[in-house]
Amino acid sequence: MSSDRTNIVILAGGIGGAKIAEGLSLLHNIDLSVIGNIGDDDIFHGLKVSPDIDTLTYTLAGLVNRSQGWGLQGDDYKALSTLEALGDDCWMLLGDRDLGLHIYRTYRLGQGDRPSEIAKDIALAMKIKAKIILPSDDEVRTKLKVQEGWLSFQEYFVKNKCEPKVYDIKYEGADNAVLTDEVTTSLRKADILVFAPSNPLLSIAPILEIKGMRDIIFSLGIPRIAISPLIGGKAVKGPTTKIMESMAMRPDSVGIAQFYQGLIEMLVIDHTDENLKTEIEELGIKVDCRSILMDNQEDKKRLSLETIQLATGLSGRGINHE
Repeated sequence: MSSDRTNIVILAGGIGGAKIAEGLSLLHNIDLSVIGNIGDDDIFHGLKVSPDIDTLTYTLAGLVNRSQGWGLQGDDYKALSTLEALGDDCWMLLGDRDLGLHIYRTYRLGQGDRPSEIAKDIALAMKIKAKIILPSDDEVRTKLKVQEGWLSFQEYFVKNKCEPKVYDIKYEGADNAVLTDEVTTSLRKADILVFAPSNPLLSIAPILEIKGMRDIIFSLGIPRIAISPLIGGKAVKGPTTKIMESMAMRPDSVGIAQFYQGLIEMLVIDHTDENLKTEIEELGIKVDCRSILMDNQEDKKRLSLETIQLATGLSGRGINHE
């Protein structure tokens, strides 16, 4: 770990991941790399859409629609209304400015450019200092098995509003996907690895299941810390506990700890879940209890700073990032 700057790598999904990424980006002496989830990617109206990567991008650029946590602030939907009038199926809500990004991405892909390079160029154009990294340039698709058969993530999450009972989850393509050089380089240079407060099965697992990812993480001799996405057994947003129950996981921070067992040294949980501390510690994971709710910018910065201080404590070193 450098005496003046700290290389932080986080694994993140969309909204929860974007919050802690934004908080970390507000700290001093941080070089931040965000490895985002691509399992939610899909094609709409002939365009390649990458919802979690775009949420991270818009948030770090200060352009996100904060009231909903995704999309662009001040966007409207004239293009979508035209598509709907022409008979297109428009259950995926995409704003006009948002569509502009998807047009650009799809055009670049058609030119044969790597998805990772496209994501990098978009971030640079939006003046984002952090590195937004795709875990693979190959396709990885999160699929959920419901009574009627297999659904894409967006079909389950948006079209069906998370209502169907889930019987199984698979990460199609993960076994054959190749990690990007950007991922391996960022992890090898990392001083601290943070698992964002994202849905473990729908946001983090699609990254972890890519061939070789777990092996690299296991080999890292650096502090590895996760923030629970659950407070009092409930998700701040999204179907985390519902999905965990469907997959026979405990729908609380003990279940989160079990998911990360072997990958992390410490789990940060909300102070309201302090009664779970002993059970988690029995799994060989250190526990810190504090407020993990991120309602505003100050919350994001505070929790990010506290997480880095906890991680540097694990390494036995103190670094000032205030």
